[in-house]
Amino acid sequence: MGSKRESGPDPDEITSWITTTYPETVIAQAMGATFFSLDDKHWPNFVTIVTTDEHDMGTPSNLAREGVFRLNIGVGRETFQRLVGSMRDPDYAAVDQVLPHPVYAGQRWLAILNPRRQTFDETVKPLIAEAHERLARPRRRPAAMDGR
Repeated sequence: MGSKRESGPDPDEITSWITTTYPETVIAQAMGATFFSLDDKHWPNFVTIVTTDEHDMGTPSNLAREGVFRLNIGVGRETFQRLVGSMRDPDYAAVDQVLPHPVYAGQRWLAILNPRRQTFDETVKPLIAEAHERLARPRRRPAAMDGR
C-alpha cells in the first residue's frame, strides 16, 4: 500500500489508454523505451515512455528508482511556454510534476514522472491529445485536398 505505482497509472495502463484512444497508433519498443507514433515508416513520435536513464546525459530523472518511469509528450510552443517556459533549474527527478524534458526541451517536449491518477486524467490526457493532433493534422490535409 502507498507505493507510487498504486497512486497512478503504470506504463502498461498508459499504453493501453493511448492505443484505445488512438487505435491507429504504431508502437515501437527499444532500450527500455516505448515510442508512440502514427506512421511506421516515419518516426516523429508524439509520446514516449522510458524506464531507464540510458537515453539521457547523466541521470537527471533518476529512473533507476524502483517503479519510476517518465512519460514524455511533444507539444506546441504555446503549451510548452505556458506550462514550463519560465522554469529555471527544474528538479527532473520530481514525480507527478510537468517538467521540460531533460534532453529534448528545445524541441518542446514535456516530461512527467509517475503521474498520479488525477494528474493523468486532468493534465496528461489533454497534453497527449494535443501531441497526437500535432502529428495527425498534417496527415489529414492531403487526403482532404484530394477529395476536392
